[in-house]
Amino acid sequence: MIFVTGGTGMLGAHLLFELSRENEHIRALYRSTAKINQVRSLFKFYNPDDWKTQFDRIKWVEGDILDIPLLIEQIEGSTNVYHCAALVSFHPKDFNALIKVNREGTENVVNACLHHHVDKLCYVSSTAAIGGLSGATIDENTKWKNMPDTSGYSTTKYSAERAVWRGIEEGLKAVIVNPCVILGAGNWNESSLTIFKTVQKGIRFFPPGSNATVDARDVATIMVRLMQSEIHSERYLCIGSNQSFKELMTVIANEIGVRAPSKKVSRALVTFVRRIKSFFAWISGSRSNITKETVDSLFNNKAYSNAKISEALNFTFRDLQEQVRNGVAGRIV
Repeated sequence: MIFVTGGTGMLGAHLLFELSRENEHIRALYRSTAKINQVRSLFKFYNPDDWKTQFDRIKWVEGDILDIPLLIEQIEGSTNVYHCAALVSFHPKDFNALIKVNREGTENVVNACLHHHVDKLCYVSSTAAIGGLSGATIDENTKWKNMPDTSGYSTTKYSAERAVWRGIEEGLKAVIVNPCVILGAGNWNESSLTIFKTVQKGIRFFPPGSNATVDARDVATIMVRLMQSEIHSERYLCIGSNQSFKELMTVIANEIGVRAPSKKVSRALVTFVRRIKSFFAWISGSRSNITKETVDSLFNNKAYSNAKISEALNFTFRDLQEQVRNGVAGRIV
């Protein structure tokens, strides 16, 4: 029996598709029926001829990782657990919620796995939990530091990793994957896929920073292969390609068939827009979708190494063009 948290997220849905190719006993947590429908659409996209056979192998369980009795009940009998559920936000007002979901939720999953002597756990962390300075190539040995500009999301994902390492010290076999920005089939209104929608509008400006991206199919395959291997007590960066935001947005624009951005935006302009949006959000009682952390991310130059996982599994990642092609073709409305 396999148990999956966060199965209705983009990565979780790709993981369920990968697992259901061969496994017939899968339980997956969900909180929204609409999200299950998106997973169903993803299965139809990847396997139009026999998607229902795969999809029906999943037993859906309503609940979340903060419900400890539910976790204890549902993880019982599981051999492998994949913990994908997380809250992603860079807004300071969400810090307490990030602590609850990312750190405490992971502690709950780890404790349930220890309670039932689960064979192995795979935890989905993030490059945000690795740290690293702008301009340097980051790998698994890079030390995480709590700096003044460290986001709440980064802090809670790092704390969640510590919970997994604590479980390992108590006898749990576990592996950790740290994906970068994930691209794949899914809803363009959610998660990292919003960049497709932004570029589709024909935006003229691009930020001068850089970051890494990875195909959701690659991350899902890596997770399954790690769980099927003898590897444990390790963490691995999952990096498909490193590129500037300009290159990423240009590839997306060319694939969609719209004008690519051609003008570099300045930090001063973005900061001004952020402050204006924050002011009007304060007046209206809403919240701005542009925070200091998101601005910083647009101007940082981050590059990551995928050497460790490539060598461990003899794995070759899909390139940026293929990542984008699949994300455009697999749009779920």
